[in-house]
Amino acid sequence: MKKVRHIRGNDIYYEQQVLSKEAPTLVLLHGFLSSSFCYRTLLPRLSRDYNVISIDIPPFGHSGKSRRFSYSYQNLALTLLDFLDAIGISKCTLVGHSMGGQICLYIIKNRPGLAKNAVLLASSGYLPKSKRLLRYTSYIPYFPKVVKRWLEKTGVEVNLRNVVYNKELIDDEMREGYLEPFLNDNIFKALTRMLRDREGDLPEKDLQAIETSCLLLWGKHDRVVPLSIGRRLHADLKNSELIVIEDAGHLIPEEKPDEVCKYIKEFLVKEKLMQKA
Repeated sequence: MKKVRHIRGNDIYYEQQVLSKEAPTLVLLHGFLSSSFCYRTLLPRLSRDYNVISIDIPPFGHSGKSRRFSYSYQNLALTLLDFLDAIGISKCTLVGHSMGGQICLYIIKNRPGLAKNAVLLASSGYLPKSKRLLRYTSYIPYFPKVVKRWLEKTGVEVNLRNVVYNKELIDDEMREGYLEPFLNDNIFKALTRMLRDREGDLPEKDLQAIETSCLLLWGKHDRVVPLSIGRRLHADLKNSELIVIEDAGHLIPEEKPDEVCKYIKEFLVKEKLMQKA
């Protein structure tokens, strides 16, 4: 089911697959310059055992691109919490890839009781706030065109080759799926605001205060968020487990859906047994 909810002045697009009332719920959040499309091969595997909600984080994918909305991680986390309240989700497992993993951590910080546990797929971490000069420059009226030009210059092909280890996976369906949201020029205006609003990743003291059990999955050959970040997060998140996936880059939901699904299921089974003990 594909739906849209209007939350805090912006539209939230999501896809929901319901297995049963008794099944656990997984909430999937994608990374920067991506969308729920990145879960296209993982979602069908997870939906055999779980209720799954895959969300387009504003301003990405089919979600709203309002220029009046604050795209700080804190506001995105609060918006997603309001969204989950609106659709009746009080308990879930958060699954986040790249930037989506960082937003999962912001959600956990704001409402620790929501997530029974979390799965961080090559989560971003320790990124500082955008530099002051860039933030000031972003107020120039033509700056959204600069953002668009920069993305056009790098191109979808270059970006995809940077995030996958096995370049043979890249096909026309993949190119079109990741390019499609950027055919709407409003995204560049929203991205400009995001450059100003983004406050940076959670500092060590906030990470070390998180009690939620976290599974960290990382591609061994990740060039976007290197394995060193995964090891650092593993050290700061006291209740975490780190698993490294061979022959994989940054986009592990696309590259290794079977392995990712297997590790998620094993993690959740173990968590359930520990809760019963």
